[in-house]
Amino acid sequence: MPETTAQQQAAERLHALTDALEAGTLQAVRAMLHELNPAEIAGLLESLPQDERKVVWDLVDPDLEGEVLAHVNDQVRASLIEEMDDQALVAAARRLETDDLADIIHDLPNAVIEQVLRSMDKQDRRRLEAVLSYPEDSAGGLMNTDTITVRPHVTLDVVLRYLRMRGKVPELTDALFVVTRDDRYVGALPLTTILTQDPDLTVAEVMDRELEPIPADMPATEVAKRFEDRDLVSAPVVDAAGRLLGRITIDDVVDVIREESEHSLMSLTGLSEEEDTFAPVLPAARRRAVWLGVNLATAFLASWVVGLFQDTLEKVVALAVLMPIVASMGGIAGSQTLTLVVRSIALGQLGTANVRWLIAKELAVALLNGLLWAVVVAGVAIAWFQDLRLGIVIGVAMVLNLEVAALAGVLIPIVEKRLGVDPALAGSVVLTTCTDVMGFLSFLGLATLFLR
Repeated sequence: MPETTAQQQAAERLHALTDALEAGTLQAVRAMLHELNPAEIAGLLESLPQDERKVVWDLVDPDLEGEVLAHVNDQVRASLIEEMDDQALVAAARRLETDDLADIIHDLPNAVIEQVLRSMDKQDRRRLEAVLSYPEDSAGGLMNTDTITVRPHVTLDVVLRYLRMRGKVPELTDALFVVTRDDRYVGALPLTTILTQDPDLTVAEVMDRELEPIPADMPATEVAKRFEDRDLVSAPVVDAAGRLLGRITIDDVVDVIREESEHSLMSLTGLSEEEDTFAPVLPAARRRAVWLGVNLATAFLASWVVGLFQDTLEKVVALAVLMPIVASMGGIAGSQTLTLVVRSIALGQLGTANVRWLIAKELAVALLNGLLWAVVVAGVAIAWFQDLRLGIVIGVAMVLNLEVAALAGVLIPIVEKRLGVDPALAGSVVLTTCTDVMGFLSFLGLATLFLR
């Protein structure tokens, strides 16, 4: 897969940075960092081993440290915070917007949190408390409280003069929010409307009543889906009574989408989306050891099934040669179905209305592929070992295992979702166990019946 322009630029930046570090030209590194935005600096820091990361972090502009901390993943952030004294951490935190501060405040030492809270005025402290009162992966946890509100009865001319008096608007503001005297949300007023409509018209006459507010307790993944479906740049967030709390902007949603994609990818191997690629050896080994232990337990189960047919294996040695093929083909076929279903669940495309159709479709696909490759494998087995019965046995076993793999690939993530287990995290282990056990059981069981 060819790299995109953004990937090429990131690779070139990393190469230039590492060359400068090896040459010891720290001034060149500082100049390079000065040309980058906080997100790009965060990407570089995540791409460096521990020692080089510490050197580069010391060269980052203190005015940007807070934003960089907000962009790096949790593990990298923790390592960078350890390198900073309390005074530097307080200064970095003070420069952050409320939603970004809420993202990192729990990672800060208690003494720093207390200093940051004491340094904030009452309004900013209330805003921070409002964000922190909701789970991080909810609309309330994503929102920023930097909204501009107007009343329905005022004219557009009054609104325009008010904006001029303010002098600036929050970033990514595409609309003002219309609220009643008790802050209940009633609609949105796009900036384009303010600029293009008759200034004597009232806000109530031209406001957008179709922009639905987002409940503060809506999960972040559903927020991202709404932004995608409706092409939103920003959206209001309200409490249970309909009072405006803040807004969510597209940059926050992009972060959610990225985290979800990383979670789906990393969870398949038991890793966290916050995994630091260049973490120290011992912590990395400790985190991975747990997942390896789980896989080992399932491997022993498959080995136990094989052990049940020890006598058959001793008499027909060819079975040991061909046995991995059946399990491997089932594992690959099941992984394809599992990935498809996990994606459909994440996108909200799978429900009780269409799950039976999906099961039937996947079983049909597995049957066609099973028959195709069963013929190929059976032909190879017959030619290799000069045994027609052996070819038939492995062909039938392969069809059976692919059918089981398809059924497991659909049902496992659905059942895990209903049990509150992350399908992306546990699905692959359960699926591998099913296809290995069924593969060995069907192949060796049929061989016991017909070849001994």
